[in-house]
Amino acid sequence: MKIKKKQWELILPVKLEELWDFFSVPDNLNKMTPENAGFRMISSLNGQKIFPGMLIEHEVRPILGIPLYWVTEIIYVEKPHTFIDIQLIGPYALWHHQHTFIAHEKGVLMTDTLHYRVGLGLLGTLANSLFVEKKIEEIFDFRRDAAVKLFGKA
Repeated sequence: MKIKKKQWELILPVKLEELWDFFSVPDNLNKMTPENAGFRMISSLNGQKIFPGMLIEHEVRPILGIPLYWVTEIIYVEKPHTFIDIQLIGPYALWHHQHTFIAHEKGVLMTDTLHYRVGLGLLGTLANSLFVEKKIEEIFDFRRDAAVKLFGKA
């Protein structure tokens, strides 16, 4: 399967620092992930903010409740504008997620850019077509809706 690119944008009526303070704390992932993804933080980060090299362990159960161990590394941080996380261990052959926050006349333009690839050749391509891409869209739709509930809509 080729690398897939997905991008989502949302303008939120908040100050850049407020949005950064929320998204730069991995413990807040629980608030931004749908229950049906079976997300559970394993790392005990106690509100710690991200930094390059930070490892975050969690478990997801996106399909049939089967637990998948996932380790994310924060590889780049440019406070308060962007950070990038990648999957070190988990269900994808590639997962590269860039979070970008840009001051906007109505608040902050938040952009999520995801590059991912499901391994397993043709089987991975089929899985992506049947359910993986839909599940990713569901998760990021939920993330958008949760952000609007928390911060309002511009």
